[in-house]
Amino acid sequence: MSTQTLSLADRVAARPGDFRVLTGDRPTGPLHLGHYFGTLRNRVRLQRSGVELVVVVADYQVLTDRDVAERLGPTVDGLVLDYLAAGLDPARATIFTHSAVPALNQLVLPFLSLVSVPELQRNPTVKDEVAHSRQSSVSGLMFTYPVHQAADILFCKGNLVPVGQDQLPHVEVTRTVARRFNERYGPVFPVPEALLGAAPLLLGTDGTKMSKSRGNAIALAATPDETARLIRGARTDADRHITFDPDGRPGVAGLVQLAALCLDRDPHEVAAGIGDAGAAALKRTVTEAVNEFLAPMRARRAAYAQEPGLVREVLRAGNARANAIAEQTLEEVREAMGTRY
Repeated sequence: MSTQTLSLADRVAARPGDFRVLTGDRPTGPLHLGHYFGTLRNRVRLQRSGVELVVVVADYQVLTDRDVAERLGPTVDGLVLDYLAAGLDPARATIFTHSAVPALNQLVLPFLSLVSVPELQRNPTVKDEVAHSRQSSVSGLMFTYPVHQAADILFCKGNLVPVGQDQLPHVEVTRTVARRFNERYGPVFPVPEALLGAAPLLLGTDGTKMSKSRGNAIALAATPDETARLIRGARTDADRHITFDPDGRPGVAGLVQLAALCLDRDPHEVAAGIGDAGAAALKRTVTEAVNEFLAPMRARRAAYAQEPGLVREVLRAGNARANAIAEQTLEEVREAMGTRY
């Protein structure tokens, strides 16, 4: 069968070396189980399959959050430790920080010339930030966020972007920027493809989406006692019989799903195993499953944290690789635009 007739996932599986993935996180706090099952697990899988992984610690993106920006250094260190503990291998993945790669950020200026203000205004992330901002107006940094993300992906000529359904508009902005640049100046950038994942929506301890900002998340680095306390306080309901019903019983279903993911079992099977034992038994099951699942990750993280200078060495090496890639891309951009003087 020709590779042209295969699905994207099949093409990645058949020829992983043809793909370069750009992914990453804003350093706003500790990574949690929602991050792990939503993205980290898939990153490790892609890395192991032979796909080249480029991971950005988007420290420039948190300049919109004054509270986070004031403790940025320790937060970045913690994020890298979470990456290492989850299985990202810095010998095979390029882990770098936004602020350390000036050539990447120079791409934002020509890219901004390729999109219109109405196109930025229509982006769901920008719209949501404008709607929920506690300030009188959204910052220019946040308003232009989709173009910054395009620079993140295209600086390394990333051609594969793993996303959930709600993130497709981000990839479409990047695809638009790549196409317009190539049409205006000549072929420099690949038009990246979105690899849709089937990551579950993991609910937090209050029955809503697991999120650092909502205080309902179980951090990967949480201690067993902290994990047990968070799960004991989780929201359930008055029905003693445990079922997996995400629509009708979101709090209970979220706990069942969390146990099922950690145990690698079907959530209906997990619920049936608890049956009429009630919420207390459910919480004990979840606590045991989560703590057992996270134990190896926590042990690795603790060991890495004891190695002086490890995180900074990972970032120094990743920043050097990212800078070399970005400088090469910027040279190609200057050549295409006729701005080499």
